[in-house]
Amino acid sequence: MSTLPAGTVTFLFTDIEGSTRMLQALGDRYTSLLERHHLLLRESVTAEGGAVVGTEGDSIFAVFPSAPRSVAAAVAAQRALAAEQWPGDMPLRVRMGLHTGEGTPSGSSYVGIDVHRAARIAAAGHGGQVLLSAPTAALVEHLLPDGVTLLDLGEHRLKDLERSERLNRLLIEGLPVDDRQVRSLDVIPNNLPVQNSSFLGREREIAEVRELLGQARLLTLTGPGGTGKTRLSLQVAADALDRFPDGVYFVALAPIGDAELVAPTIAQEIGIANRGGLEPLDRLREHLRERTMLLVLDNFEQVASAAPVVGELLTSAARLTVLVTSRAVLHLYGEREYPVPPLGLPDPLRDRNVEAISQYEAVRLFIERAVAVKPDFRVTNENAPAVAQIAVSLDGLPLAIELAAARIRVLTPDAMLQRLAHRLSLLSGGARDLPERQQTLRGAIGWSHDMLDDAERRLFAGMSVFVGGAGLEAVESVCATDDGGEDLLDVLSSLVDKSLVRQVTDARGQPRFGMLETIRDFALEQLERSGDATDLRRRHARLFAGLVETARPQLLGAQKREWLDRLEDEHDNLRAAISWAVDNDEPELALRMTAGLWRMWQMRGYLVEGFEQVRRALAMAGAEHETVLRADALEALGGLAWWKGELGPAREAYDACLALRRAQGDRRATAEAIYNLSFTFAFSGSDADYVRGEELTNEARALFEEIGDKAGVAKVMWAFANLGWTTNQLSAARDAGLQALPIFRELDDEFMVGWTLYDLGVVAVKLRTLDEAQLHLSEALEIFAAARDVSGYVLVLDAVAALAEAQGDRQRAARLSGAVAALETSSGTGLNPTNRDLLGFQPDRLRHDPVTAAAWVRGSRMSTDEAIAEARGALHPGAGRSRRGKTTSA
Repeated sequence: MSTLPAGTVTFLFTDIEGSTRMLQALGDRYTSLLERHHLLLRESVTAEGGAVVGTEGDSIFAVFPSAPRSVAAAVAAQRALAAEQWPGDMPLRVRMGLHTGEGTPSGSSYVGIDVHRAARIAAAGHGGQVLLSAPTAALVEHLLPDGVTLLDLGEHRLKDLERSERLNRLLIEGLPVDDRQVRSLDVIPNNLPVQNSSFLGREREIAEVRELLGQARLLTLTGPGGTGKTRLSLQVAADALDRFPDGVYFVALAPIGDAELVAPTIAQEIGIANRGGLEPLDRLREHLRERTMLLVLDNFEQVASAAPVVGELLTSAARLTVLVTSRAVLHLYGEREYPVPPLGLPDPLRDRNVEAISQYEAVRLFIERAVAVKPDFRVTNENAPAVAQIAVSLDGLPLAIELAAARIRVLTPDAMLQRLAHRLSLLSGGARDLPERQQTLRGAIGWSHDMLDDAERRLFAGMSVFVGGAGLEAVESVCATDDGGEDLLDVLSSLVDKSLVRQVTDARGQPRFGMLETIRDFALEQLERSGDATDLRRRHARLFAGLVETARPQLLGAQKREWLDRLEDEHDNLRAAISWAVDNDEPELALRMTAGLWRMWQMRGYLVEGFEQVRRALAMAGAEHETVLRADALEALGGLAWWKGELGPAREAYDACLALRRAQGDRRATAEAIYNLSFTFAFSGSDADYVRGEELTNEARALFEEIGDKAGVAKVMWAFANLGWTTNQLSAARDAGLQALPIFRELDDEFMVGWTLYDLGVVAVKLRTLDEAQLHLSEALEIFAAARDVSGYVLVLDAVAALAEAQGDRQRAARLSGAVAALETSSGTGLNPTNRDLLGFQPDRLRHDPVTAAAWVRGSRMSTDEAIAEARGALHPGAGRSRRGKTTSA
């Protein structure tokens, strides 16, 4: 079935009973068993006009446009499974569930409550059973296959905690009758509340929490408001019901604010009578002592001082397990913490169509809740990017996503996305039967904020100046006070405990602290009210300006990867610092930061953004008085324009820079400015410009030689190699490059080693000395890949595409050209067209040639690592190793 049916359809879910036990018993033979199982079920489904929507492990999800035919398929499948001789003579017993409802296709699957209902019906059965919902039973009761009858099982609450479901079971002639009771919430004593909406996703989290429940008797689910702690705890409790024969009880603590009321509230929920004049805690001890029971204590954070009550219950009742939801841990012995993560999120830059984004839980939740309020809502390839960005902007928080989806009645996804700059105002209007704190996102966060003391509130507000988080030293530098108050680390730890600040470990193994953006928005509101905003933002800007100053001299040296990574990790903070400097008339700070960051922007693929940032700083009132910094910024502006392939703006900026350098009398800086300006003439294609470029290069060489700048002289040699390349004087270009290369190696200047090798490589491609081209381009690729220098490897990949075409491998050339085109778009790199013209390489022919067009498209979808691996395939067998013998990777 090429297109999934929509409208009224019947869903089938299947699952092998005891699959883990079978895997352990059969070992490698289980794979063939699973393949045969899948084949038999697929044959049964397709024979009755159904379609297999998906398989996951030993489970199959199928859909049918006809309810009677879905039953026929299930009966045929059970008979085929029963007739099969399975390895080890082990019976293969498969549970199946059928439900008829609304089929809403989304990508390659379905969304909607009816899909989840079908899955839950299947989960309620036992191996060999086929369960039907009431709608399906009503449609098929007079159209059953021969030898099949229906057995009414009555009403059952399934483990999705929604309303009760009337179930029926197929009795299939010739197959064993399995009278085991349906696996529902009615089997074990419990008070788990009915939920008004389906539970989506979280399969990994449910499995992890269930495993932890088997290891610890006290497990606390932590996270900020809106992460779905309560709903996850309820679902885990429902799924674990059969492990606690004496009952599973949910205790809502949100309505109470007095720790003294915790024990009586638990006793009331369990149903313990007040007899014998015993205190509630004593009654609980007595009642729970011999029982195997699970208590779910919800919203414990506001009665945190009652933690000892939980400890006493666990001590006196050896078979008691307690599952807690809280924004902070209880700090009890033996407690295990499970931080509830946000829902899985797409990458808006990569996942831009319906099928891609529908794989992610956050998107599926948005779609489900949107369809619930607007049944005709559909995600299309046109609005998919907006839906993906909405999910990301809301940090994958279930509450935030549900509140946003409720707005779909009046806002399209694109219109909603535009309003998310004010997300705390937008995300209100939740269901009126929810607690007030869950009706708005601001209310959910404010609930936690109200429980903070003064020191915690101060630091909570102060942390909002950081965008994307910060290390401990940065937090201390910006937020520490001199009033002799509480130690900042203690206060910060408390905010982490209360789930308002998140702690992660960065790539250097150091702790990093940050906030979800939804929480940061609330914290920013508190910061503005505090009166400390200006002072903290100034400290923040100066701190990160200092980081730029420290990093700047390292960006072309041996440690460039480490420093580039560090700057990119702090890019959001750096953006915020620059914006603050520009908005608050601090031209010295803005010029210093933008001039120092341009190499990071160039090498990490932020050319367009970097150019605009420098231009903004240069346009500030007062920037003209900062002459040295202005010259530095003009050099940065020229460099960014050059790498974008815009020679006119580059020449204009470099010319202005040179005028300032000459006036300042700094000979080395003047020589550098002349050298930079020479490139804008060398690559213009004009004979007159070539002459001017040669004059400037000679002038720069003379100055570098006068001041004894060995690196400068080597760069001039490289400039002459470029002059030779652009004028087709290939031997001269090669000789100049070979003269410069050993000097750069001696100076350990890998940046210039890489670019000299690139030039030698493209010259060799042009000369058709392809072995030499492979050698040079291979080493250049590894240098740029190791540094994650985007501009570098984009040019090298393009050269390797030309090399592959010269080798006769047009398919590889097309794949590489597609990858380069995508990277050029994302990074802004614009120098390749000039070099292609000089090489006579025309990738557009590969793109439009029917023989290579598909390869070009495949290449355009490659990740960076895949593109680099593709290039290595065109190079010599040692392409994955540098000439120094060190393995490198992107």
